[in-house]
This record gives sequence, C-alpha cells and structure tokens, in this order.
Amino acid sequence: MVFTKRLREGVVNGTITCSVRIWTRPHVRVGARYAMEKGEIEIESIERIGLLDITPQLARESGFLGVVDLLKVAKHGKGENIYLVRFHYVRTRRRRPAQ
Repeated sequence: MVFTKRLREGVVNGTITCSVRIWTRPHVRVGARYAMEKGEIEIESIERIGLLDITPQLARESGFLGVVDLLKVAKHGKGENIYLVRFHYVRTRRRRPAQ
C-alpha cells in the first residue's frame, strides 16, 4: 500500500492504523505484508463499506482533517467500491551481510 507523504509518519508511529480506499477491487490481502519505509504494513482486515460509513471520526483515524480531505486522496483510478483497510506497521530488522 502506498501512503501520501503527510501520512507516512503517522503510519510508522502507529497513530494511523486504517485507510479508506476507493478501488475497483481489493488490492491487498488479509495477513499479507507490503513494504513501506524501513518496515512493512501488515493487513489485519479489509471490508467493503458505504460512503455514509465514512464519518469525520473515521477520517481522523485515517490521518485526515475530515471526510472531504480523505475523499480527495482515497480514490485510485476508476474505482467505485469503498474499502476500509485496517493494518499495523512492522519495523523489520536489518539483515547482517553474509560473511
């Protein structure tokens, strides 16, 4: 999953743990990990929701000022299906070079 620059710090420090995405179909799988910064995002759940489910509180939990701010960023391509993705950030360990 890709996050706009202004959200990345919140994802890494754990204050942002969900994202609303408008896609044609889900682009992530529950349990899968996706690279981000110096770690990974692990998907906990994904559910299809409606436009009325996007509340000001959910927008703030997703790192946005409000619903309109969120909707400006949430749409990807021609998508019309709204998904709520819950996740957590996992810092990965650096691997030691082979000797």
